[in-house]
Amino acid sequence: MEQYNGSQIVVLEGLEAVRKRPGMYIGSTGTRGLHHLIWEILDNGIDEHLAGFCNQINITLLKDGGITITDNGRGVPVDIHPTKGIPTARVVYTILHAGGKFGNSAYKVSGGLHGVGASVVNALSTKMVVEIRRDGKVYRDEYANGGHPVTELENGLLPVVGKCNKSDTGTKVTFYPDPTIFETVEFKADMICKKLKEVAYLNKGLTVMFTDQATGFKQKYYEEYGIKSFVKYINREAPLLHDEPIYIEGKSGDIEVEIAFQYTSNFSETINAYCNRINVVDGGTLVTGFKTALTRVMNQYARELGVLKEKDENFDGKDIRNGLVAIISIKHPDPQFEGQTKTKLGNTDAKSAVDDVFATEATRFFDKNVEILKAILDNSMRSYTARRAGDKARSAVLKQLNDVDTKSKLASCSSKKPEECEVYIVEGDSAGGTVKTARNRRTQAVLPLRGKILNVEKATLEKILVNNEIKSMIASFGCGIGDDFDITKLRYDKIIILTDADVDGAHISTLLLTFFYRFMPELIMEGKVYRGLPPLYRVEYEVMERGKKRKKSEYLFNDFELDKFRKTSPHKITGLQRYKGLGEMDAEQLWETTLNPETRILAQVSIQDTVEADEITSMLMSSNVPPRRAFIMDEAKYAKIDI
Repeated sequence: MEQYNGSQIVVLEGLEAVRKRPGMYIGSTGTRGLHHLIWEILDNGIDEHLAGFCNQINITLLKDGGITITDNGRGVPVDIHPTKGIPTARVVYTILHAGGKFGNSAYKVSGGLHGVGASVVNALSTKMVVEIRRDGKVYRDEYANGGHPVTELENGLLPVVGKCNKSDTGTKVTFYPDPTIFETVEFKADMICKKLKEVAYLNKGLTVMFTDQATGFKQKYYEEYGIKSFVKYINREAPLLHDEPIYIEGKSGDIEVEIAFQYTSNFSETINAYCNRINVVDGGTLVTGFKTALTRVMNQYARELGVLKEKDENFDGKDIRNGLVAIISIKHPDPQFEGQTKTKLGNTDAKSAVDDVFATEATRFFDKNVEILKAILDNSMRSYTARRAGDKARSAVLKQLNDVDTKSKLASCSSKKPEECEVYIVEGDSAGGTVKTARNRRTQAVLPLRGKILNVEKATLEKILVNNEIKSMIASFGCGIGDDFDITKLRYDKIIILTDADVDGAHISTLLLTFFYRFMPELIMEGKVYRGLPPLYRVEYEVMERGKKRKKSEYLFNDFELDKFRKTSPHKITGLQRYKGLGEMDAEQLWETTLNPETRILAQVSIQDTVEADEITSMLMSSNVPPRRAFIMDEAKYAKIDI
């Protein structure tokens, strides 16, 4: 037996680790990961803006595929680093966890807390050029092939390549993503512009200029009113209860708080939270503080104005938030995020700060704007009345869930331990039969759906609860829905959507995700929802083994993998099968490629941007046709046509 000792432990030094496992640092090597490189460099300029030293950032897509990001901040320090003995700028761009954001001397408020952004971008680029303007001089440093310096130092310092005015300071970074790491190195101008619009909303007074050299397109992003304009943009198609968003700001201790909110006639609520302009999609303490203060303040007004009588119970928080669209943005000197992905804020002082600022400033606003206050309270009363009337009907439907006939649909697994169980949601009895045969009966359950589920974006909860397929899912999951939802009662650790790779399969997946997002969002927020990714191709080829030709096969999951196989494999393809649906695979193939936890590929469903998620869901699934048509026309150029 081969010995297992220290010689078998591989230590990846410096940026080599980033190139070996890029997904750990930027999420993926697809389009989202590619653009994440831009956001990392952009964040450095925004941090300079938050610190009060930068009011303009320029982003230019170059004709040769590179990208340049320039800010007019203080410029990265160029002096010799006290412990590394090399220019500080080179430390920033070549050493992980190096930056000015760990203490509070350089940045009192910052979004980037791990000090890996600039160096990670360098590691994943074939070329990076950094130009720094400080003290009337222009310094230059260049790196190649994953962050290796190619510029020779002069007396230990970066060479000076020019002069500038002493007031002209800042940092200019140009980089070229490595095509051997990324699936594509083609930046999308529209994706960048969407991000820059959000950046402008969240950073009042910051000018962001975008230029695409290939097309000549130029765009300036500047928002004088910040998140107030953001709310107006989100509600641009919505029926409004009052014309202008309500904007309040204030400071509690060291925490700065901004809140903008507006009520619509829609039967839903949307709250988007940002801490140090990071979108905390799972909310956290700042959202809790806002909800608590809003509920308390509005109930106090409802009593004072006689909207609620003495015998009436208080409005529920959901009654008050019915139709609400709000953005909460705070600046915190020491944010504590739950998890590496920074999706939830944990600071308890953020809750009290938001509560304090909202209660004080909202009271001041509503005392002067009683008509708007009355419109909101009337809306809350309508929600209150409808909720009480609907409670009986909803309770009756929920009681029936225990009697839903899931036995003919759900193929249960024998294990009763949720942490080791998973359920596959498949389309139709045919695919369901194959999956049932191929699965591990101890840990894998199968729920076939008969036809497409209801589009929940266009329906009330009462209508949704009488849909048989939805009732089957609710009964199978075991965690309830709406006010009765309790994720601790979920019977499965993973809910896996498994549909065919065709238009119908995509539509069914979209309908299911819309249902989860609108009525069981905790499933997505807690990382319980996945999409199964069955292979798209099976390639056959011949190899020589001991002087004989032997047939072998390999599964490929997308067109990118097929193209890569054709270009890099030494073997000539002798057979190619394209799977249109799950039914074209036998049970053994389905187990090997799609069900076996050791070999399958699952895509975890997550929300990176709550504003975009809500906007796209409403656009694609609602009855409002013109915005959907415009979206489809805009995105058609990126679609892959399957003939």
